[in-house]
Amino acid sequence: MKCAVLGDPIGHSLSPALHQAAYAELEMSDWSYTSTRVQAGGLAKYVADLGGDWPPSKWRGLSVTMPLKREAFELARSVSPRARLVGAVNTLVRSSHGWVGDNTDLPGAVAAVRERAGDGFSCSHGAVLGAGATAASTGLALAELGASRITLLARNPGAAGETIEMISRHRSKPVVSVLPLDSAVDGVDAVVSTVPAKALTPELIDRWAPTPVVFDVVYDPWPSPLLSVAPGVAVSGLDLLVHQAVLQFELFTSRPAPLEAMRAAGEKALGIAELSPA
Repeated sequence: MKCAVLGDPIGHSLSPALHQAAYAELEMSDWSYTSTRVQAGGLAKYVADLGGDWPPSKWRGLSVTMPLKREAFELARSVSPRARLVGAVNTLVRSSHGWVGDNTDLPGAVAAVRERAGDGFSCSHGAVLGAGATAASTGLALAELGASRITLLARNPGAAGETIEMISRHRSKPVVSVLPLDSAVDGVDAVVSTVPAKALTPELIDRWAPTPVVFDVVYDPWPSPLLSVAPGVAVSGLDLLVHQAVLQFELFTSRPAPLEAMRAAGEKALGIAELSPA
């Protein structure tokens, strides 16, 4: 059985290391996972070329990264409620009625925070640095974690309308607002940074590092400049990557994923010390 991660660029992806480690741990020698560069606009042809036989003799699942998540949403024969909520598909699973779309970024972010902060963690007011697609999925994750108020801090607040609308669709109906990136906000329980490391000025790092829960989705460079000085609960981009990959593995294989083996593979690929859950 074959699986792969698709995107552009794709050479940096850690997904093959994570999934192959899971196959090795569970002695699934007949499964493989590779990476393939697929440019914007090319997903439909790539998937069509895989064929449509059922039961599948080869291809079982596809992980989809940028810039293909919207194309995957449109291509899927059906999509999960959480993928519809996020408006993007990062997981395609072959079924008897075609490719089914799902999104593991949202539940992966929730699982990553709960692992580090504890299952009992509840957020009242969350902040997100950035206002793009990742800000939307992590903002929805904050809503899943209980946030009734979510503040987006954006370099271009005027372009945040779609992200605000998306987060506002959550069943809990959080109050979503947007401010300039350099704004100060009081009473925040958890902050998620979705901006590049170079956008985190010393002033922003000093302002947000003391937040009780600090989540930086970026893992390059390592360690994150923000997480390296955060004294409270730190949630990394690797945590997110591992947890969303665990969910993908289970969707592809219908088997429980070996979380620790996958985490260890990610740490090895990044050349970092072990990150023990808080």
